[in-house]
Amino acid sequence: MNTRAVPSPPPAADPDRLDPALRRMTFTLIIGALAVIFDTTIMSVAINSLAGQMHASLGAIQWVSTAYLLALAATMPAVGWAQSVLGGKRLWVAALGMFLIGSLLCAAAWNVPSLIAFRVVQGIGGGIMMVLMTTLIMQAAKGRSIGRVMSLITVPTALGPVLGPVLGGVILHLGDWRWIFLFNVPFCVAGGYLAMRNLPEDAPRPGPRARLDVVGMLLLSPGIAAVIYGLTQLGGSGGLASLEVGLPLIAGLALLAGYVGWALRRGSDALINIRLFRHRSLAASSALVFLTGGALYGTMLLLPLYWQQVRGEDALGAALLLIPQGLGTLVSRSLAGRYMDRFGARPVAIAAFVLTCAATVPFCFVTATTSNIALMAVLFVRGVGLGAAMITLMGGAFVGLRPEEIPQGSSISRVAQQVGGSAGTAVLAMILQRTATGAHTPAALASGFGHAFWWATAFTIAAVPLCLLLPGRAALPAQDQPATSDAEPVEV
Repeated sequence: MNTRAVPSPPPAADPDRLDPALRRMTFTLIIGALAVIFDTTIMSVAINSLAGQMHASLGAIQWVSTAYLLALAATMPAVGWAQSVLGGKRLWVAALGMFLIGSLLCAAAWNVPSLIAFRVVQGIGGGIMMVLMTTLIMQAAKGRSIGRVMSLITVPTALGPVLGPVLGGVILHLGDWRWIFLFNVPFCVAGGYLAMRNLPEDAPRPGPRARLDVVGMLLLSPGIAAVIYGLTQLGGSGGLASLEVGLPLIAGLALLAGYVGWALRRGSDALINIRLFRHRSLAASSALVFLTGGALYGTMLLLPLYWQQVRGEDALGAALLLIPQGLGTLVSRSLAGRYMDRFGARPVAIAAFVLTCAATVPFCFVTATTSNIALMAVLFVRGVGLGAAMITLMGGAFVGLRPEEIPQGSSISRVAQQVGGSAGTAVLAMILQRTATGAHTPAALASGFGHAFWWATAFTIAAVPLCLLLPGRAALPAQDQPATSDAEPVEV
């Protein structure tokens, strides 16, 4: 009796394994994006030193960061249109080249006004890159394994707070301020080389060339920039009642209201189609990113200031003490991404914010002699919560979006993150200024910081019920859903 060996079936594909081409694309985009992230975080600890080395007032030097921030935010809404005209690969290489040119010009700046102008060039390139990176990767993922994909996208965001301040402290300690900008050059060059090799060729969107919504651009971009500028001035002595805060805020909100009316009439032809907010996932994620700015970003202002002003640490010492939070963020990425894909964004986000809240409360009781070891341990736990929250909020925004909706969804999410972060930072800065004014001893100053941390804790608590609006586990990937513009993700 002849028997033939039955060939064994091929091994089942690992559902947790991402496509190698997607990993390669992600790595390529991350290398370039690191230049933007490091530039932002290095500058956060360099303002005081830069003012001294350039013999300028702190108010004038602050515009080096403010101009970059405004250019970044004002550029983001137009990225979807630019991608439809140029294609993703060409737009990425062009934006990376603009950021490289801006960095070289900043390093060659001869005075503060020229440095501010060249920071605008950097901001335009950086704004395009931060939106386009998410768009290209989410389009390539085709709606599958969003959690694990987002855990890769957030690598630059996680590495920035860990390494950026430390690198900034080392650069300023050892060398000239110009090296802050020259540090970007290797990432830009390597990122450009990898992009030419690894990014897939993609032609502009077929059909008639998309037309830029000029009216929408003139309403939305200046409106966002005006609101952010007003928020950055909130820490002044006059508060909301001052002209430098109230005027740009009112003008910015009026422009944004005008854009809403314009976009409702234009529909899908608007610069950003605000009807996409009918997707509950995008609306809830954007609201959470904005409303939790105090919890996620504002405390990044409080923490280094506490160690510098209360404990007497220099910029490098404060940056080293913040490393545990960044490490916690890195540790949580993979686990949070897997659980998001398995259970949905909602339960993971709730757990992440509860953990972040529990790890923020100890800072409400800080004194001038609180153990640094204990605070660093709490920071590690807080980083775990922040990392998981970051992944679920950014990833949850894309659940249910069709591929052609992803560019505008990415712009909405990034703008909400930028404005929310600015709002949270401004509010906590104002609270700290009010509570710490007149504090003449480290103990009194520490009490002022504790009060500000209570507000940060309150922002985190308020986010927990909002997480209930995030989607549960989607039954179908985005490209398999019925092609209706107002479709909600199917949940189980």
